Amino acid sequence: QVRLMESGGGSVQAGESLRLSCSVSGWSIKYNCISWFRAFPGKEREGVAAAGESKFYYVDSVKGRFTISQDNANNTFYLQMATLKSEDTATYYCAVGLSCFQWSTGKDMLYWGKGTPVSVSS
Repeated sequence: QVRLMESGGGSVQAGESLRLSCSVSGWSIKYNCISWFRAFPGKEREGVAAAGESKFYYVDSVKGRFTISQDNANNTFYLQMATLKSEDTATYYCAVGLSCFQWSTGKDMLYWGKGTPVSVSS
């Protein structure tokens, strides 16, 4: 059974940083696509970042501020979020799949975590 568990969410002030973690069991992240999404209240889910085959992808609004990384030995991946803004407030989800080809749509992702909330106050 594949399980993804996010951690690291919380409440911060604008300009501060957070690091989200996604611990994965039952699925190897080493040669597959890892990703982060976020959901704003009342809005569609948005792809935030993804990585796979040594390529990295970011939505424009987080480029230069967020970094996706992974620890294959511990089957865990991360989203380092810096210079947070109030508009980053959302529930963040990690997801994994076989390919990052259509990562931002979420269609390539096979397994999802349950989400961790991030609140940024200005």
